Amino acid sequence: MTDTLKIQALSPVIGAKVSDIDLASPLSEDEVKQLTDALLQHHVLFFENQPITPEQQKRLAAHFGDLHVHPVYPHVSEQPEIIVLDTHAANLPDNDNWHTDVTFIRTPPMGAVLSAKLIPPNGGDTLWASCIAAYEALSEPFRNILEPLQAEHDFEKSFPRERHDAMGKLAEWDKAKRDHPPLLHPVIRIHPVSGKKGLFVNEGFTTRIAGLKPRESDVLLRFLFEHVARPEFVVRWKWKQNDLAIWDNRLTQHYAVADYLPHRRVMHRATILGDAPY
Repeated sequence: MTDTLKIQALSPVIGAKVSDIDLASPLSEDEVKQLTDALLQHHVLFFENQPITPEQQKRLAAHFGDLHVHPVYPHVSEQPEIIVLDTHAANLPDNDNWHTDVTFIRTPPMGAVLSAKLIPPNGGDTLWASCIAAYEALSEPFRNILEPLQAEHDFEKSFPRERHDAMGKLAEWDKAKRDHPPLLHPVIRIHPVSGKKGLFVNEGFTTRIAGLKPRESDVLLRFLFEHVARPEFVVRWKWKQNDLAIWDNRLTQHYAVADYLPHRRVMHRATILGDAPY
């Protein structure tokens, strides 16, 4: 039996720091269970001083499910499941908004594993928000209005054609666009494990609420985008090299702060497939 991990909550609603574990080594069944339980409770887990190779990161993420291969982001050549997020003055960040990863597919990811490879001298923090806490802070009449609604999620909102044309990757973008047409997900999602409800719209990919007039949709989405980002629902992590985060992507959003240019920031991400929201 593995010793109990040390888990320190970082806020009342989201985020915990975990220690007494080596994520580069194969995990025991008990360690996986402890991490899964902690993830369910805290939504995002942070680990310090965890140097890890892409192969080890892939193995770690695979404990939680099958892995996604992103249609446009570059990846480690030997490990296509490991995305390389390398941002600098010649490759500007595109994730400095509140978003839930890859909601443009029918079965959006259940989670992700992010490893810090190169950190700027200062800045480059990431924030996570609890969509469960944001939902629970709404009045019951307003929740009832949102309950039956569906929203459209569009690949192109976060991955505009002109950016990839300028990068000489238009053919890759065109294929991704064909393979991922806009689709609808519920505005209120039920977490498939905890059964809790949370908001499932995000600034990165959600374009409109189905059935509403454009002005109605715009006003409602603007309110929900701003509401999720309230400080009481948010935890902020200041990265150090070899820090690692694991988060439940189903009912969280995150924001990568782009305040470090012209310095460079390199992160590796493994994305774990999930199931269709309901």
